[in-house]
Amino acid sequence: MAERNIQGISRRGAIGRLLAGTAVAVGQVGFSTSVFAKSGKTCRISDGVLSIDIDGTMASRIALGDTVLADYSAGDALRLADGKIIDNFTLLDCTQQPVSDRHGKGTAHILRGVKGDRVERLTTITLYDAYPGMALIDVTYRNIGSKRLDVAGWYAATHNLRAHKDGAWSFSGASHPDRRDWVQPVVAGFAQPNFMGMNASDYGGGIPVSAVWRRDGGIAVGHVETHPELVSLPVTAQPGGTRIGIEADRQMPLAPGETFALPQIFVMAHKGDFYPALDTFRKVMTQRGIAAPAIPESSYEPIWCAWGYERHFTTQQVFGTLDKAKSLGLDWAVLDDGWQTSEGDWDVDLTKFPRGGADMKAFADRIKAAGMRPRLWLAPLAVDPGTRMLRDHPEMLLLGKDGAAQDVTWWDAYTLCPAYQPTVDFFRALVRKIIGEWGFEGIKMDGQHLNGVAPCYNPAHNHARPEESFEKMQDFWIALYEEAISINPDAIIELCPCGDAFAFHNMPGMNHTPSSDPLSSWQVRLKGKTFKAIMGPSAPYAGDHVELSDGGNDFASSYGIGAVLSTKFTWPKDTDKPIESLPPGGYVLTPEKEALWRQWIDLYRANMLPKGHYRGDLYDIGFDKPEGHMIETGAVRHYAFYADSWSGPVELRGLQTGTRYRVEDVFHKTTLGFVTADAPRVSAEFSKFLVLTATPETGAKA
Repeated sequence: MAERNIQGISRRGAIGRLLAGTAVAVGQVGFSTSVFAKSGKTCRISDGVLSIDIDGTMASRIALGDTVLADYSAGDALRLADGKIIDNFTLLDCTQQPVSDRHGKGTAHILRGVKGDRVERLTTITLYDAYPGMALIDVTYRNIGSKRLDVAGWYAATHNLRAHKDGAWSFSGASHPDRRDWVQPVVAGFAQPNFMGMNASDYGGGIPVSAVWRRDGGIAVGHVETHPELVSLPVTAQPGGTRIGIEADRQMPLAPGETFALPQIFVMAHKGDFYPALDTFRKVMTQRGIAAPAIPESSYEPIWCAWGYERHFTTQQVFGTLDKAKSLGLDWAVLDDGWQTSEGDWDVDLTKFPRGGADMKAFADRIKAAGMRPRLWLAPLAVDPGTRMLRDHPEMLLLGKDGAAQDVTWWDAYTLCPAYQPTVDFFRALVRKIIGEWGFEGIKMDGQHLNGVAPCYNPAHNHARPEESFEKMQDFWIALYEEAISINPDAIIELCPCGDAFAFHNMPGMNHTPSSDPLSSWQVRLKGKTFKAIMGPSAPYAGDHVELSDGGNDFASSYGIGAVLSTKFTWPKDTDKPIESLPPGGYVLTPEKEALWRQWIDLYRANMLPKGHYRGDLYDIGFDKPEGHMIETGAVRHYAFYADSWSGPVELRGLQTGTRYRVEDVFHKTTLGFVTADAPRVSAEFSKFLVLTATPETGAKA
């Protein structure tokens, strides 16, 4: 675990100095001032938003302002191989020390406790002025006994959010092969371990955060390490509320005198849904070097994808659709799966492109001549059985502890190790060919196996630890991204980990992301809110093919969340060789569809909401009815509301005090009235969606 600096000294040195300090009594404090108190064998740590009370056993209680969210619990412990739990430490002392580091100024609170004569626990809880409500927590255990301790695992920051009459909602950042919702209500029997490693051979990784919330506040827990960690962030319904925490299996002998440090953890008490916690997490991680790269303008341009023609497309089908796509206002043309002979060799299919690479370049040039931008599909790290790659380079495979390869189920392929340099070099060369030789302006990196991989035990790779394959997936993506932009600084690298909860640490290696095969319009919206939190309020997130939304035509869910519009329509007819049965009506652009597609794309291009400032703090996606979202573009406020049906008032939040706004239904082109910050409601009746603008009236007084 990397050393951390407190006022320019190493973490271990800092802790030594901090333990030499003395406890400070409660004094007069303001909202942003850190408070620390010791009364007997108890401590209170607070920044005026988050309060953590710690009793004599080092059990803790969480409060948001004056509201207790979680009662005292022994939420931190070591698990031993014999099944015993080491918790309920005796609190010995509490000290504090001002800090000033990359996160700004704050206060570190040091708590030392012991479990008999066996284990010492040292906990540093740091509160920063810039992040009220969030605590960064370091925990170190030391064997102070005379016998070895066989550690099997640990858990930390475990709290039970008190029950509320209106229930609770949850956000979980783990990936699951059933592609479940990331945001779910907590009902009786709800339990998700949320393991951040592999939950299937080709589904794993994610955002290392879980959050649970009530109407009046919530708790989020996660880690802030700069590489992914093999931890779990379980959320479990309890008779008296909802349990949340972080834990891991970690088998290791701890000899007398040895220490063991956990990953750096955060706990946050927050208002609203999960958005404030993820937004704060993003800001902290940005200061640690994990952030989305610069976003080119083209990342916001709407998309037509040839996947409607599926793998058995013909170049004439694609060429015959370009003029129609361009006339609709679409800028990108994406050639999807089927241009290659196999996953792994990545040879051009000569039945479609007889001259190989020369025809691929001509294909990209034809798209450019139509006034569009070419993007090419690729599934890195997948290799099919029977390929030349697998025959000549079996050493590239990621192998499990039992020597078995990791399956990529949809393509019946295997996974190559992203932490093996020859694998990296191979795909860098492929990116050079696609961007540099063929002239594509973007690459769609696709596949559920791209989010995370299992620990690799392939002896040919000489990994220092098997976990390197999992931890260095982010370096693989950065290498490919840097290769692409070294050739074309405006190149789009789209990362589409189908159905996964997007792996946060992979973000520096891409500048565009879709909702990755959403199962519903609800997923389009909740994923959009998530990406606006972890990438920033103007994230270039695409709703994926609108044909995957409810009814196959719900552009409203993409538009209202501030997502880039995308479609895979066919024209003038569908493919004759579908992989599976086409949906009723197929994907063909009928005159009725064309009119609807044009209306939404025109509205998109007129307002460009993805480039606006998404205000995820204004509406609670779980509790607010109807579901609401707001995006600022200058002085104009754009609102979107969703419900199966609604008749009644809707509240327009985030209005400027002292300004009168004219409210218009921009889809149906009707006026609903006027609102102010003091009178923000209008009456509305709608089915499925309502998209509004609130425009300040020039010279009008509120």
